[in-house]
Amino acid sequence: MSQNIVIIPTFNEKENIETMVRKVFSLPQEFHLLIVDDGSPDGTADIVKKLQSEFPDKLFLEERRGKLGLGTAYIHGFKWALRRQYEYIFEMDCDFSHNPDDLVRLLQACENEGYELAIGSRYANGVVNVVNWPMSRLLLSFFASYYVEFVTGMPVRDATGGFKCYKREVLETIKLDDIRFVGYGFQIEMKFNAWKYGFKLKEVPIIFKDREAGESKMSKTIIAEAILGIIKLKIYSFFESYRREKHVY
Repeated sequence: MSQNIVIIPTFNEKENIETMVRKVFSLPQEFHLLIVDDGSPDGTADIVKKLQSEFPDKLFLEERRGKLGLGTAYIHGFKWALRRQYEYIFEMDCDFSHNPDDLVRLLQACENEGYELAIGSRYANGVVNVVNWPMSRLLLSFFASYYVEFVTGMPVRDATGGFKCYKREVLETIKLDDIRFVGYGFQIEMKFNAWKYGFKLKEVPIIFKDREAGESKMSKTIIAEAILGIIKLKIYSFFESYRREKHVY
């Protein structure tokens, strides 16, 4: 059994899902794949079910009713993976904005270099690693990450990115049931918790390319949550002990 599991939340990703599945399974390193689908009306889950016969015991599907939020999808997947004893747990998007080839680099950072959270970073080298984004969205994302770094003190240049590899100890330690954000603020809160608990973080530079198929899930509400909620996150941290304890899910 592989010790690596990639979690991909989906909602209406029929244009991308089969290509993504085949790409992940073609990598030189072995990865299992868990799709958490939020009731996609376009038939994304049906495509996954057909592929499961081709990739038994390595392609898994969890179906949820309705669009319940990115954060809750990942937490659902994290708990699923922890119960099955995976050692390295990844999260990534289905739209190929995250290059599946970079999964190997993230794994190396944790498995070979001793880091406990590897972050695929768009901004480790400035903004030159982002391709095909409108300038307005690029600047919003870049300065949002700068704002998070300023308010929280967390030494992470890409605070909002969602391409990561966790060692299982990180997810066993973070109180997943207490995570407050469900949109892109979820990505910030998870990194912040890992940092506050004293885990070793590394930003691995990646090329981020905007999706070519399907529709973006970004909204003003998601952006507002990610930016305005940071002050609350910082305040809440003053009352948290961050003592490492293992939680069983």
